[in-house]
Formats: sequence, C-alpha cells, structure tokens
Amino acid sequence: MNRKSILTAVLCLSVLTATAQQRADQQRLEDPRSFSMIVMGDPQGYSKYDINQPILELCTAWIADNIDSLGIRAVMCTGDLVEMNECITPNPAMSNQTSTEQWESVSRSFGRLDGQVPYIIATGNHDYGYTRGDEPFTHFPDYFPVGRNPRWKGCLVSTFPNREGNVSLENAAFEFEEGKWGKILVVSTEWAPRDEVLEWVRTLADGDYKNHRIILLTHSYMHERTAQRTQDEDYRIMPRNYGQEIWDKLVYPTTNIEFVVCGHNGRPGDFEDTVAYRVDKNSAGRRVHQMMFNIQCSGGGWEGNGGDGWLRILEFKPDGRTIAVRTYSPLFGISPSTRHLAHRTAACDQFEMVLDK
Repeated sequence: MNRKSILTAVLCLSVLTATAQQRADQQRLEDPRSFSMIVMGDPQGYSKYDINQPILELCTAWIADNIDSLGIRAVMCTGDLVEMNECITPNPAMSNQTSTEQWESVSRSFGRLDGQVPYIIATGNHDYGYTRGDEPFTHFPDYFPVGRNPRWKGCLVSTFPNREGNVSLENAAFEFEEGKWGKILVVSTEWAPRDEVLEWVRTLADGDYKNHRIILLTHSYMHERTAQRTQDEDYRIMPRNYGQEIWDKLVYPTTNIEFVVCGHNGRPGDFEDTVAYRVDKNSAGRRVHQMMFNIQCSGGGWEGNGGDGWLRILEFKPDGRTIAVRTYSPLFGISPSTRHLAHRTAACDQFEMVLDK
C-alpha cells in the first residue's frame, strides 16, 4: 500500500470514528463495572394514536441499541400498554386506534427486544375489560405469550394463573444473578392483584428465593407527588388489592422485598406530577425503596404525544447496594439539535437509592 492509500485509509477511519462518537443517543454507565435495568412508564398514550406509535418504537429500538453500552439486564414496564383492551369503535376524543391496532402497535414495539433482552410487564387497568379495567379479561396473553421472547428462557422461574385461571405472564417471576448484587428476583403482578397472587409472591420470597433480593413490579401502588399509597380506587374489578393493601399484606411482612416499582397515577403539569418516591421500613426494620414512574401526560397532557420518550435508567453500582436513577429521553437524544434536553436532572429525576446491606 502506497503512502497516499495509507493516508486515505486513515482519514476514512477517522471520519467513521468521529461519526460513531457523535451518536446522539448512545449512553454509558457511570461505572463500567455496573449493570442496568430500564423502566418504561405506562405506554398507553403512545399506542392510542397512530401518530404517537413511532415514539414507543423509538424507545424500544434505543434500548436494544444500548444493551451493551449500558449493560442492560432487563426492561421493566409499569403497565397500561393500551388505552382500551376491547374497543372496536375508537372515541375520537381520546384515541384514533381500535384496541386491536393498539395491541398490535405495542407488540410490534416490544418485538424489537425479542431475542435481545428480557422485558417484564406489570399489566395495568387499561389492559383489562372493555374500557378501563372493571372486568377480569385481557388480550395481554394473546400478544405476549410465554414463549414469545427467547430471552425469557432461563430467567423466567415461576408464573401464577391469571383471573381467568390461565397460565400467563400477568403474574411472573424472573431471576438474575450479578456480582456483588447476588441473586435478584423481579416479580410482576396483574392489575390490582388478588390475595392469592400476593400469597404466591410471599411463598416465593419465603421459600426457594429467600436469599434473593426482590424487586416487585406492579401497576397501582402510589400517587404522584405525595407518594401516598393507593387505596379504595373506583373500579369494579373484584377481588383486588391496591397500594396500601399490597404494602400491608405483602411488602411490609416480606423482608427481602427491597424495591417496588409502579406506574398508573400521574397528571398533566410539572414533571413532579408524573413521578413519586418514598422509603419505609419493613417488619425487619429494613428500608424498602418505592418508586412511581408514569410519563403518559408529559409531552402535551392526556391527548399529547404519549410521554416525550422518557425512560428511567437504573444503574446498579458494583458495591451491591447503590442504584443510580437517571431520567432520559431517546426522543430528544436522537438529534444533536435537542440532545441538551435529553436528560432531566431535578431532584425527582436524578438521584441514588442505597439499599441496606
């Protein structure tokens, strides 16, 4: 190779390297020895309008693209995948998509993660019944069957029958093992879980998984801003448990549940109206961190763009105790023109949770 050819090759390599370094959406761990999990707030605002649906696809595409750079081990979604579980005539005041079109959109978006990373979904009230979750049936198992994602194999360790008595991922437990964090069990529940679901989780926690650190993923648990636990909500579904009952019956007496993640609540307004966080001690005096994240009203309110693409990056630090929380939007991060808007850094958006030893 002559000198001119070598110079040309070097210049081309420099251009390619510079281009790679300028990727607007690429994120990194604060500590390269960490790993992460991603939290997705309620996606219903994305799926109910066709014009919003590409934002959800962007979010899952970004997650798939950052699996290596962020060491992503799992994705947790707080539920309400669709606006209405069973609707063939959309109400133009709140949606332009039938329920089938909404379910197909969500399924297509999560399809970007199939074979890439386990995703864990706590079904929400809008995923059940005809309008808002008053009835026990859901199309969730039709679109998210147990065998759908090859990455569930090996980490899906237990399921519990849904309200219709069928095996599904509405109540499911996933096992992970990571360095100083040891063994982690992420358990997702159905909307307003029944007593027998809570007892199933208790049995797992007190039995085969008593030495695991447990993350509970459920839908209705806390209110925005105040972080008061939900109770006595105006839904007809029975039997049921809301946030305060879930705490009293399951989280408080179960000493290895260390972290609760939920969605459901939220309202138009400041970003503080879409999130909440609190810490309480369980029956053994150990701290339980509880976080609500539901961004469906960000980006224009109830009928806006569905949530501005906001995600939570949970970085599990190598000390085995610290989880650094970051709030990031690939919708803003994808373009150099809006990259400066892609991180929220207020106290409610960026903080650390230190778990007990």
